[in-house]
Amino acid sequence: MTLPRRALLAGAALLAAPAVQAQSEWPPRNVTLVVPWAAGGSTDAVARILAQRLSQDTGRSFVVDNRTGANGTIGFASVARARPDGATFLVSTVSTYAMAPWLMQTPYDNERDFAGVGLLASMPIIMVVNAGFPARTLAEFIAIARQPGHRLTYANSGTGSSTHLATELFLREAGIEIPDVGYRGGGPAVQAVLAGETPMVFQAASGILPHIQAGTLRALGVASRERSPLAPQIPTFAEQGFPGVEVTEFVALQAPAGLPEEITRRMNQLARAAMEAPETRERLAALAVVPSVGTPEAWPAHFAAENAKWREVIRGRNIRLQ
Repeated sequence: MTLPRRALLAGAALLAAPAVQAQSEWPPRNVTLVVPWAAGGSTDAVARILAQRLSQDTGRSFVVDNRTGANGTIGFASVARARPDGATFLVSTVSTYAMAPWLMQTPYDNERDFAGVGLLASMPIIMVVNAGFPARTLAEFIAIARQPGHRLTYANSGTGSSTHLATELFLREAGIEIPDVGYRGGGPAVQAVLAGETPMVFQAASGILPHIQAGTLRALGVASRERSPLAPQIPTFAEQGFPGVEVTEFVALQAPAGLPEEITRRMNQLARAAMEAPETRERLAALAVVPSVGTPEAWPAHFAAENAKWREVIRGRNIRLQ
């Protein structure tokens, strides 16, 4: 027997009702923000500040879940497998959503398995040298590096990290070659430069601004498009003749692919309000983090541009995880 069209439409509406109701009641009682890095780092701090504010603003529970390992890809994989129902989000960084896929095989499809809610914040990356190093400007540093038989090295906080790739991008654009000295993380790399073991390092502002302010490290350039409001006295690489050296440690909010548009937009609105609240801005500034919330519509272009850029750098410089 064939059902009348009106009955079919009514049945379809009943089937769709739970999904519509679930979206209208979002956020649920518990929402998880997965951080693919260990607790205590800058990304984790951003996520915890965001979760606290979202909990306060919505009356729901937003919690951080640190799922670490394999350059952040373990946390990414867990979100790729999650249901796209608005109960699981990913606080990601450019080092994993745009760099890791070109350095290693990932257990997910980086392009198809995630939805972009938008950018959250940015952390400027700065090139610094030991205060006793003779170069006081970027041009002077490059001149020393071009001298035959120079013995310069740079501190590498981890192969494939955003600061490592920023350094390799700079070397390419400047037309110089400097070998690296590997260290286990940004802290040890900065300490090595402070101790004079190696003269130079690229590092996120959070790890070096106090040393710059104390005069123990000298900043030669900030790799962001514009001068950072956190350290406006530091010129950009573009100002010094190297517009191609543009690297920012972006922090973004992603979700499993298939997240309903209504939830995507609502989460973006809540994240924007949370990140731009005066109290949040003050807390982030203390971490050398700048709120820079983007829209879901702007995410695809940003994602594509960053992936294309780092694919070229990684392949061109023959960078491989060891």
